[in-house]
Amino acid sequence: MATKSKAPAKAKKAGTKLTSAKPKKSYPAYDKLKAYSLAEAVKLLKSMPAAKFDESVDVALNLGVDPKYNDQMVRGTVALPHGTGKTVRVAVVAKGQAAADAKAAGADVVGDADLIAAIEAGKIDFDKLVATPDMMAALGKVARVLGPKGLMPNPKLGTVTPNVAKAVKDQKSGLIEFKVEKAGIIQAGVGKRSFDEKHLAANIKALVEAVRAAKPTGATSNYMLKLAISSTMSPAVRVDLSSI
Repeated sequence: MATKSKAPAKAKKAGTKLTSAKPKKSYPAYDKLKAYSLAEAVKLLKSMPAAKFDESVDVALNLGVDPKYNDQMVRGTVALPHGTGKTVRVAVVAKGQAAADAKAAGADVVGDADLIAAIEAGKIDFDKLVATPDMMAALGKVARVLGPKGLMPNPKLGTVTPNVAKAVKDQKSGLIEFKVEKAGIIQAGVGKRSFDEKHLAANIKALVEAVRAAKPTGATSNYMLKLAISSTMSPAVRVDLSSI
């Protein structure tokens, strides 16, 4: 019995490239190990190919601390002089005049027991939460919901205060929190790629100075080790800390 011959394979069209690899972005030549001055680093970052959206610019600051020890914990807030470039939705847990003040200051969500019930039900449509001191006991019931999301109000961060109007304005105008992670690194957003070089540099400088001022008692002389900046889609550029 004769065997059936296989159908001949389709001929490849002349000039057809059999590859699915995406073209790589071409980044400007720079020394990945060199620490540039702040102005040079920002200029280099801005010269890199941009994405089709307005990328965030982030800082990674390596510290010579071990945050498992209380006297080496680094945490605080800083008001970026040129904001973050992001729209921040602020919720306030308050009653009476404080609630009215929060609304007048531009809070997106204001409530007391009703807002706490919504949080408990998993409805969290805000980025920051502010509360008056008298509401903290009631907020304790949703601490397990807010804590893992980094949303639990804290007096050290200015989010537990009787002056809710100021807190709302601060949160909306560019106040950011920083906290050292387990590996001894602070990571924070400091603006957008669309910011001009001077504004980005000023925001980075403000963050570094705030972290420097927050040096804990248990930190050694080698407190600040390395600083790098990057945008959402770019490689990191090292910054010489002595230039700040």
